Amino acid sequence: MTPRTDGTSPDAMWRARRTTAYAMFALVVLVAFESFAVTTVMPQVADVLDGRTLYAFAFAGPLATGVVGMVVAGAWSDRRGPAAPFAAGVALFVVGLLVAGSAAHMPVLVVGRLAQGLGGGVVNVTLLVAVARAYPPVLHPRVFAWFSTAWVLPSVVGPSLAGLVADVAGWRWVFLGVAVLVVPAAVPLLGTVRGLGPVVQEDVGPRTDREPDDALRRVGWSVLVAVAVLALNLAAQLPPPWSHVVAVTAVLVALAAARPLLPRGALRAGPGLPGVITTRLLLSGAFFGAQVYVPYLLVERDGWGTTASGLGLSTAALAWSGASVVQGRLGGRLRSRTAVRIGTVLVLVGVAGAAAVTVLGLPAWALVVVWTASGAGMGIGSSRLNVLLLGWSAPRDQGRNSAANSIADSVGAALALALTGVVFVAAGGDEGYTDAGPFVLAFAVTAVLALGAASVAPRVGVPTTERPDDAPSVGTARASAPIT
Repeated sequence: MTPRTDGTSPDAMWRARRTTAYAMFALVVLVAFESFAVTTVMPQVADVLDGRTLYAFAFAGPLATGVVGMVVAGAWSDRRGPAAPFAAGVALFVVGLLVAGSAAHMPVLVVGRLAQGLGGGVVNVTLLVAVARAYPPVLHPRVFAWFSTAWVLPSVVGPSLAGLVADVAGWRWVFLGVAVLVVPAAVPLLGTVRGLGPVVQEDVGPRTDREPDDALRRVGWSVLVAVAVLALNLAAQLPPPWSHVVAVTAVLVALAAARPLLPRGALRAGPGLPGVITTRLLLSGAFFGAQVYVPYLLVERDGWGTTASGLGLSTAALAWSGASVVQGRLGGRLRSRTAVRIGTVLVLVGVAGAAAVTVLGLPAWALVVVWTASGAGMGIGSSRLNVLLLGWSAPRDQGRNSAANSIADSVGAALALALTGVVFVAAGGDEGYTDAGPFVLAFAVTAVLALGAASVAPRVGVPTTERPDDAPSVGTARASAPIT
């Protein structure tokens, strides 16, 4: 067949949208860089601002407010179009960066991070909406491939570059530099999203009187999740036994509030889609809850500089990218359920290995090696969890289930960071490095989550998209579990 060369061919449609694609790519690169950069420089920030007690809060807080941003942006975009939420999200993200970069005290930096997380959650959702509305379906795989590529370069050079910026110009420019660059990257997108209106109701069915109420309830639940996670972080500031009471209560409230935002049965690890969401929540909590302590330990215990401490993150990011490519090339030769099992076990090896390295006082390179294994596990496991998510979702539920997947990511990581922060401070980690105890406890908490992910992994099942036509469906779940 002769390739089409008119204006309706995929290549022609892509060329017509190149400016938008470049702007999206640049924005995602900056968001990715900021994520890796802040993890690298935060040990220095906590030391300079005397904010070790709020170290974990600086990571968990943005994830918590990001959940609110995701839910608000989804409802806002459906009813009014993505232009207004995109502009508001970018503005909040930039303001948060400016506040964090100019903070003279750790609580002020945390406030900036909260605003940054809220804006980032809004931007993430509106970018997906913009792709769905501005690009025909034939171009969606190409756009998302660009998004994946946009995370690779920052994951490799981001930690080292952030450390270099912090050493040469000061840690503040890690925040302020990104804020300056986000604006020119976002401006071209404003013109694109301004022309995208709300969902055409004929395409999705008639609007019901319950839809606004449902959206409002979801926003309310997301706010309660964020409040509970923030309260959990603050539990470390209270004396026992109140700190324990607040911590347990906050965890229970956060999980109860997250339940209506997730597919039915997710918190029970039901077979199929619920198992996918549960595994995602536990896996994200294990990996991201432990990751922030890797550069911190290299700086505090081993005396590495900020630039060098990013090595552990860079090698893990390279392993994540490489493992993701390998599992993609294997395709159907590697069952997704098998890949998830392998990935969760590798993350468990990495997190438990980090605890063992810390307990035994092994050299820094051993920590880098085990954490690299954890990154490989995320590359294999998280990629196939996305495949399983779509495999278990009916077309009408793909958007909502994808949102639930992002929420599980954020809630799992936020709760893990909050819990590790509580035990870290309780063990004396806020007083600087005196012994390995605080780090061992932080890694131990995340190892328990990783063990949970490995145990739940078989529950992800095998959707019909990966079963031979004559294969029985024993042990599988419905094609899509509704969110209640």
